[in-house]
Amino acid sequence: MKISEFQKLIEDIYFVKDSTRGPEKSFLWFAEEVGELAEAIRKGDKENLPEEFADVLAWLCTLASMMDISVEEAAKQKYAKGCPYCHSTPCKCSEA
Repeated sequence: MKISEFQKLIEDIYFVKDSTRGPEKSFLWFAEEVGELAEAIRKGDKENLPEEFADVLAWLCTLASMMDISVEEAAKQKYAKGCPYCHSTPCKCSEA
């Protein structure tokens, strides 16, 4: 499934409900899901990781939809030429 297809699927399922809630409150739900992902990573909970990654992606997509942003196009625009700073793949930027 392409990112754009997933974003459309999430719109079809949740857009009305999420739009009613609004971007500010929906962002709090997104942050909560990121926290759940962080906890699963910290605990090494490999069984729960796929669900948490999917939840984070779904909330990111719903927020983008509310802001009229295509996640796929935004990602292409920023990363199609490699690292947005050094323009290399893999990135050759120093960590310092």
